[in-house]
Amino acid sequence: MTFSIKNTMLSILLVLSMLFTAACTPIKMENTNNNELTVKVLNIGQGDAILIKQKDKVTLIDTGDVEQQDNLIKLLKSEKIVVIDNLIITHPHADHLGGALGVLNNFTVNNVYDNGQSTTTKLYRNYLKKVTEKKIKYNQLVAGQQLELGNDAFLKIISPASSFDKNGELNNNSIVTQLVYHSFKMLLTGDAEEETESNIVKSNIDIKSDVLKSPHHGSRSSSSKNFLKAVDAKDVIISLGKDNDYKHPHEEVLKRYKSLNMNIYRTDLNGTVTINTNGTTYEILKEQ
Repeated sequence: MTFSIKNTMLSILLVLSMLFTAACTPIKMENTNNNELTVKVLNIGQGDAILIKQKDKVTLIDTGDVEQQDNLIKLLKSEKIVVIDNLIITHPHADHLGGALGVLNNFTVNNVYDNGQSTTTKLYRNYLKKVTEKKIKYNQLVAGQQLELGNDAFLKIISPASSFDKNGELNNNSIVTQLVYHSFKMLLTGDAEEETESNIVKSNIDIKSDVLKSPHHGSRSSSSKNFLKAVDAKDVIISLGKDNDYKHPHEEVLKRYKSLNMNIYRTDLNGTVTINTNGTTYEILKEQ
């Protein structure tokens, strides 16, 4: 009888010990937060290519220069991208349009957008020809429109105005958009220069943003003081090539950013710059 009681007590203690150990052992939970939006200002030399991803939705704004086409394709494939929902060309200069053919030939592109301003370059003609050949939906973006990216993210089109001069200067007719994801906002500027910046400020459109993509690669032609004050961004990202012929970014622009206490990120120094946001807070990561 005593032996039986001892065995019973040992069994109870063993069970209790196992339960205590299980309770104290941390359980690794799978991360199910797939609501994060990611923006990558890609390191593609002297040009722009900005990737926006949220869940299964992909938007690419600009495609860098022709000489960076293979690099762009490699970067996009490293992101495991197969389908691009929206391809936006802010204006038809080669350092923004140059990789478009490579993108159209290597990925499924569902929609193409630009501002409708044409040029006589072979690069531009081949881009439009490829869009037509592949029967891709094509539309033009002007101020006042809103492009839904899916999953609560959208682009608010700030410029150009619907009545803009299609024979005018290409940089100033750049598509300027504000990426909005809940309370997070990022202003994407193409190569807009001071004339366009001034018109945007005068329009009284709310362009206050958390992050600014530096207009025209940090050129002195852009980033006017009143514009920067209206944007009121904490962080600015400059997309440019190392030791470029234009000497971007210009020193007076960097001083302007610093005077406004903006944190400066540069693809020539930091590589690809990544922004992750849950729509409320955000973090900025440097490749190097």
